[in-house]
Amino acid sequence: MSAPDFVASNLFTEKVAHLRKERSLVSRKLFQNAMILAEASADCLACMAGMIAASALCGSVSFAGFLQHPSQKAIAFGAAAGVIVVFLLRRDGIYKKDSGLLQIRDTERTLLIAFQALFLLLSVSWILGLGISWPEIPVAIVLVPILLVVEKQILFSLAAKLQRTARMERVIVYGAGETARRVLSTLLQSPRLGLLPVAIIDAGPEQTADSMLEMGYRGRGSFPVQLGPVTAAKLQSFRGNLLVLASSDLSPQQIAQATEAAEQSGMSVATLRGPAVQEHRAADFIDAQLIEIDGLSFTTSKIPAGSRLYELVKRAVDVAASALLLVLLAPVFILIAIIIRLDSPGPALFIQQRVGRNGALFNIFKFRSMFTTAPKYAASPTSSHDPRITRVGRLLRRTSLDELPQLINVLLGAMSLVGPRPEMPFIVETYDARQRRRLQIVPGITCLWQLSADRSFPIHHNIQYDLYYIRNRGFFVDVAILIHTLFFAMRAGV
Repeated sequence: MSAPDFVASNLFTEKVAHLRKERSLVSRKLFQNAMILAEASADCLACMAGMIAASALCGSVSFAGFLQHPSQKAIAFGAAAGVIVVFLLRRDGIYKKDSGLLQIRDTERTLLIAFQALFLLLSVSWILGLGISWPEIPVAIVLVPILLVVEKQILFSLAAKLQRTARMERVIVYGAGETARRVLSTLLQSPRLGLLPVAIIDAGPEQTADSMLEMGYRGRGSFPVQLGPVTAAKLQSFRGNLLVLASSDLSPQQIAQATEAAEQSGMSVATLRGPAVQEHRAADFIDAQLIEIDGLSFTTSKIPAGSRLYELVKRAVDVAASALLLVLLAPVFILIAIIIRLDSPGPALFIQQRVGRNGALFNIFKFRSMFTTAPKYAASPTSSHDPRITRVGRLLRRTSLDELPQLINVLLGAMSLVGPRPEMPFIVETYDARQRRRLQIVPGITCLWQLSADRSFPIHHNIQYDLYYIRNRGFFVDVAILIHTLFFAMRAGV
């Protein structure tokens, strides 16, 4: 297999894994939103049912001074209580947090918030004479929290069954001992997170067991345990989407190796927060999110795609600007082509294969700046005194005029005005997982690296420029880079 075919095949495989992960992430987000809506609605209904039951119970017993009010008022009080309870639960983060070990924390917070909300609502209603009788206050304060807890247990059971059957984000836990077991068990008992644990990789020097039992009331599921280190082959065998590094004792080398394997498998990584996280290229990650798992904080990191609106606007600007510039600069193109032909034998245009977005190969167009005897695929010159460069080529490269024909690539869609510079296949073949991140977006004519003093060194040795652009890219960032490119070209020509 040729080098270009190898690169394309390798990157295509990674893209498939990346797309599979993205589909799971979307399903997880939809599942979480559906769970929040269902749980909040069920909480409101439970509060209404509790108030109606309290009213009916007090109405069936003869209490001195009891003022029986219509069922509509009981429903109204129940709805008001439900809104207050949902608001307080949402503010407390219950709807997005895990359920904790054996759901004890969930129940504790629900009881406390329900008691506070009902005591406040019913006390104010009784004091203001809004139609609530004193016997209903203690009855409702007992009934409503009980119904809320029962409702949440029923909803939890349904969500837990759905968690095992629906397309959830499959989680592999990398850790050892009780911490890994704690994380595993909490994920199983927190279906609202949309995370389904499937396996454990032991981070210890020796594997202590072939399987691990979850901590729970019943259904003590057994999960396979494999001895580390983490490799891409192991992760792919479990078809995982998220690797959770569930140990504070992991060395920087273990974190780096595990993260590298996850990236090669198209997986996201969730790391237990601590100094090791900051040491391991935390600035390279973009869309960092926080997941709380039974009191442990994990930072998940991935590089998100740009917004759909930004991509549409960017493409529209690319097409309009490249078409306009090609028309306006046509006389310049002809003049440069004539000068190149007069200076040295050979065609005016230089066509070469480059690696574009997601590893797709395309033909890049440039004005020829080197002799035709120079190798077509070799390391680019780092000095203007390189003997491969022609006299006219030195001027073209110094002013970046040799890049102008790439406006054709922009018009065709293989490139953009702004984006990481495309490299040759034999260089991309040597990329590691971190360097391959620059291939996630459309390459461009100009970029931050091209504006820097490091442009005399290989692009992949200065990956921080492209990663910074991917993190911060946007319409006005692109405009700013184009403006700086114009000034850079003018300054270079002086």
